Amino acid sequence: MSSESQSQTIERTVKVKRCATVVKGGRRFSFAALVVAGDGKGKVGWGYGKANEVPPCVDKATKQALRTLVAVSIVNDTIPHMVTGRCGAAMVKLIPAGPGTGVIAGSAVRAVCEAAGIKNILTKSFGSTNPVTLVKATIAALQDLRTQDDVKRLRGVEL
Repeated sequence: MSSESQSQTIERTVKVKRCATVVKGGRRFSFAALVVAGDGKGKVGWGYGKANEVPPCVDKATKQALRTLVAVSIVNDTIPHMVTGRCGAAMVKLIPAGPGTGVIAGSAVRAVCEAAGIKNILTKSFGSTNPVTLVKATIAALQDLRTQDDVKRLRGVEL
């Protein structure tokens, strides 16, 4: 990947978890990182990396996030219509908002929306508060978005 496209990506570390395993000499720690990456113009992805130190696990998660970018429909800095996404016990509802509203969301959902380039949106999360499932549910919801032009093209009719 070129340095120009690398500098334009938005990368947010949503969560770093510490895990401990007990061995004969004491506790041995390992780390897991959840990272959301996007170009700020309608593409977003997420990655989960594990390693024995924090910087390598964040690097692994960032590389995975950049490999899993998906396209998102954005109209006038918001989403075209209300949509709901699910992943496991987490459910996220995304609602379009008018100009000047900003991103009204929790930390995990906010990271996804800002990385995708959405400037005005209202969100509500239900069920699980696990950041991994919230990020997956948000991206699932964003993948279900369709613009009016997409619907015209898919149905083959004029609206």
